[in-house]
Amino acid sequence: MASALERLQAQLRTLPKRPGVYIMRDAQDEVIYVGKAAVLRSRVRSYFGSPHSLEPKTRHLVEQIADFEYIVTSSAQEALILEATLVKRHQPFFNVRLKDDKHYPYLKISLNESWPRVEITRRVQPDGARYFGPYASAGSVRKTLDLVKKLFPWRSCTKVITGTDPRPCLDYFIHRCIAPCAGYCSKEEYDNVIRQVILFLEGRVDEVLRELRLKMDEAAEGLEFERAAALRDQIQAVERVTERQAMAAAAAINTDVFAINAQNNQT
Repeated sequence: MASALERLQAQLRTLPKRPGVYIMRDAQDEVIYVGKAAVLRSRVRSYFGSPHSLEPKTRHLVEQIADFEYIVTSSAQEALILEATLVKRHQPFFNVRLKDDKHYPYLKISLNESWPRVEITRRVQPDGARYFGPYASAGSVRKTLDLVKKLFPWRSCTKVITGTDPRPCLDYFIHRCIAPCAGYCSKEEYDNVIRQVILFLEGRVDEVLRELRLKMDEAAEGLEFERAAALRDQIQAVERVTERQAMAAAAAINTDVFAINAQNNQT
């Protein structure tokens, strides 16, 4: 019968060069650590190299590992989300940093406000807002925020909206806001912009484009040519983003189908 060390070494040889999450267990089969990796093979093997190269906390973790399993994900971002979910579920002893003081960034849509905005936050609260994430870094969440700001004209200001401002700010003139502050749009029109942001972040781009094309046609029929042109530009911008995403997906077309089968203390 193979020893625990031989079993671990055999598992290490089968690790894929894919992103995913790994789950460490002790001799009592308790989950003691959950981690994410852009490349599972490299990350998990790094625990079982020379113990002198490890930090004391990591060395203590490795001494208690009796078994591990892994889950392959389609991306590092998906691994991040799964890691956070599993840590919350199992509360592993060695995940102190993630449990206590590691707060990943999210995009927050403040639906609990009359005139919602989209902003970055590191706290998810039961306040009626919509949250998207977590994102892998502050840089990635900022890029997403910049993108939805370019595509959808929601307000980025923090002023109280009364609809009585004498004139809108520059964002209105460069088509980055529909100026509720100056009464240039109705509450219904503004809420529709926010709904489109939510659809976009949910990946429902076809619905967004369908709505925008319908509104462009209505504007053209009503001889609102300036508004129709602005909607046309917005449609083209969304389509360009969608095309780039499709090209990126095509570049990573090779996909693994996997399952986990645990039997006789082996996975």
